[in-house]
Amino acid sequence: MTKSKLYLLGLLTLVGMGGIGILVIEFFQDSSTLSLLEGGIFWYYQLPIGLIYGLVAAWLGWHLIKLQLMHEVRNFYSSIIWQLKLNWLDVLFISFCAGVGEELLFRGAIQYWLGIYFTSIVFVGIHGYLNPKDLKISIYGGYLTLVMIGISYGFEELGLVSAMAAHFAIDVYLLGVISFENKS
Repeated sequence: MTKSKLYLLGLLTLVGMGGIGILVIEFFQDSSTLSLLEGGIFWYYQLPIGLIYGLVAAWLGWHLIKLQLMHEVRNFYSSIIWQLKLNWLDVLFISFCAGVGEELLFRGAIQYWLGIYFTSIVFVGIHGYLNPKDLKISIYGGYLTLVMIGISYGFEELGLVSAMAAHFAIDVYLLGVISFENKS
């Protein structure tokens, strides 16, 4: 995949998924996107809480996927990410687009109807981490489902910025660690 395609996919995630989330919130819920962004505790508290949660979750996830049992899963995803030849700007851009766009759609819009648990399962399933034919990827998917449930509760209790920050931090950590491991 070329860098231009990668950036286009990032923008589509941000604008496409985020835009759908905003439209659903604005026209089919009894709140607004602005009220969701302003809701909960002040954003400047949500941001560090979300970032810390995301970094801890990503660190634990990385150690899970480094287990010998998960060797094949790690190699599969590492080979895909290595092919992208990401630099830090790429990692930050992709993580920002996914963190904002996907959380607007899943936490902001979909969770309203499906609730915390089902939204978390759908989110992880859509990303391909729940596969009844592959126990190892499903172990990681189970872990990610618990992480998403935590992000969902963070959204409910703290606000949407915390969910976006946590998602961003998870992606930055995992994309960064995989992209730059074994490189000097």
